[in-house]
Amino acid sequence: MLFIPIHSIDASKDDAKWLYLFEKTWPAYKKWFTQEGLTQRAGYLTSLSALEKTFPELVDTFHRLTKLTGNGDVASRFLSMYCPPPYMSGCSQVAWTRTNPFLIRNYDYSPSYFEGVLLKTNWLKQVVGMSDCNWGLLDGINEDGLCASLTFGGRKIISPGFGIPLIVRYCLETCSTTAEAVEKLRYIPVHMAYNITLLDVHGSYATIYFVPGQENQVTYQPVGTNHQEEITWADYATMTQTVERRNILEFAVMNPYETQDSLIQRFLHPPLFNTAYEKAFGTLFTAIYHPEDRAIQLLWHGKSLYQEIDQFTEQKVHVQLKTNVNRKFTY
Repeated sequence: MLFIPIHSIDASKDDAKWLYLFEKTWPAYKKWFTQEGLTQRAGYLTSLSALEKTFPELVDTFHRLTKLTGNGDVASRFLSMYCPPPYMSGCSQVAWTRTNPFLIRNYDYSPSYFEGVLLKTNWLKQVVGMSDCNWGLLDGINEDGLCASLTFGGRKIISPGFGIPLIVRYCLETCSTTAEAVEKLRYIPVHMAYNITLLDVHGSYATIYFVPGQENQVTYQPVGTNHQEEITWADYATMTQTVERRNILEFAVMNPYETQDSLIQRFLHPPLFNTAYEKAFGTLFTAIYHPEDRAIQLLWHGKSLYQEIDQFTEQKVHVQLKTNVNRKFTY
């Protein structure tokens, strides 16, 4: 049996709580960040210059956080998230806008490399989301009701650019609507191919395809899985069933008989729900972001966690990951 802890941490009034998270995870992140040797990572001045150019609004927060960690060279380079080591996750996501709009996603990855932290911050805006790389986000929502979540884009190419969790953070710290986010994110350089799906309180949505070394592509599609316009990595696409998953979600969006409840159930059953944890492709959580309520609901089989930005409660839950979920749901 596999178990993961989920910590809800409110660092919006106390940076010491963020520092606690950093100190707890830094040994593992340092090992990951330096695994190819420090010469393979961008230097501090290069990283800072790129951060200042791309995310000027986040620079003061970056300096405050790195000062908390002791201003170490390696930690500062890591927190810049510029040209990090390659990594990829699975994931499925869709913006549902028919009634009571919400953004729902499954995050598929290895339990061994998962922070398991639902973090609330108040740096430029109040933001709640699933933490990654300490100040980046896998998905989240801000005080204006803007929601964002990421999926790997299914391409092998790597190019100088930023890790996608920081881009999600930047989006939620500086934007209030999907339209604003599209304009902010359109030209941001990314180091690997990823997709970000957006939904705001007005029901406006988009999915941006981030392509290393190329112009990012803005699509006004509500669905994201693990490829972009076309399949460029056939083996990965087959292993992850990315085409099948996207077809299911596109059908669900178009199906007049689909309901909120039936869509949620799809995410709790294969092929949207995955159990290949040993291949770093197991579903660690299902997240539902509610723009109008500024709230998030995390789901697992037999357990859930609900938090609102304005009524955020620190707590810890232990989740047993199901490794033998049957495909019982009728598509």
